[in-house]
Amino acid sequence: GMQSHLQALLSLYKLFCPEQVTITLPGKMKTYFKNSEGPWKAAITAVRQRNQGISPLSQAVFLGTSQPQSRKRKWNAQLVIPASSANTNHLQEDREKNWLYLYSSNEYFPVEQLQTFPQLLQNIHCLEFPSQMGSVLTNPLLLHYMNCVKDESIYLRLYYWMGQRLQEECTWCVVDNPYEEEFRSFLETAYKAECFLQGGFSACEEFLYKTLPLWDGICCRSEILKLVSWIPLGSFSDIKPYLFDPLAQLFFTSSIYFKCSVLETLKELLQNWLNCDVIQMDLEISS
Repeated sequence: GMQSHLQALLSLYKLFCPEQVTITLPGKMKTYFKNSEGPWKAAITAVRQRNQGISPLSQAVFLGTSQPQSRKRKWNAQLVIPASSANTNHLQEDREKNWLYLYSSNEYFPVEQLQTFPQLLQNIHCLEFPSQMGSVLTNPLLLHYMNCVKDESIYLRLYYWMGQRLQEECTWCVVDNPYEEEFRSFLETAYKAECFLQGGFSACEEFLYKTLPLWDGICCRSEILKLVSWIPLGSFSDIKPYLFDPLAQLFFTSSIYFKCSVLETLKELLQNWLNCDVIQMDLEISS
């Protein structure tokens, strides 16, 4: 059966080789194999070492996961569409087996060659998302395509990929992280994609709920508050302990500038909720 730890293991396989895992996994899944005291120990160690004037040791602790100390690849390399957007060998095999496939292999249009909106319209029936879903975030044409297709598997792939990146690189949960600017840029990229799609990502929502209690209100402040403005609508009892309580603690102990920033963010959050509600009502009326 689908045991919880088996699902967690399969989700890791689906993150790196999504074409190998054909079953549908839950969109929201608990974090397993974790040490719950990890982020607190990391935060306490960082504060103690900073106050003592000692250079903090390189530690990689985020919700019990570890990270290699040396990284050879560029941090955000996966935000570029790869040269080969799909596994053509597997694609060809599948098409040979399926006699009812509507389009032949020579009609497939590689997304790395997609440059203009007319190209998107002409080839929208024979496009396939790239193997590295992170490249979608920086490509407006693929975001248009993502908005049109409304395929749950696409959002799941992006959810797995973004969740992993956010988990590994959070600068206030990973001590002595040399990639703070890259992380800030990635948060800004995610926010711009949310604005384009007019909706928040599940991975960003879970990331905020997990890390806001540990946030100092300073690191990546602008980017974090922007992401908060796109948290999906939910019941107050569900959102309060994860969103409003951590922000309230920072609100009452921070500067006037931070207080105004939080109020502006909550105003934008309310506006987004109202806009989404109006759109949903229009769709229900039209249907």
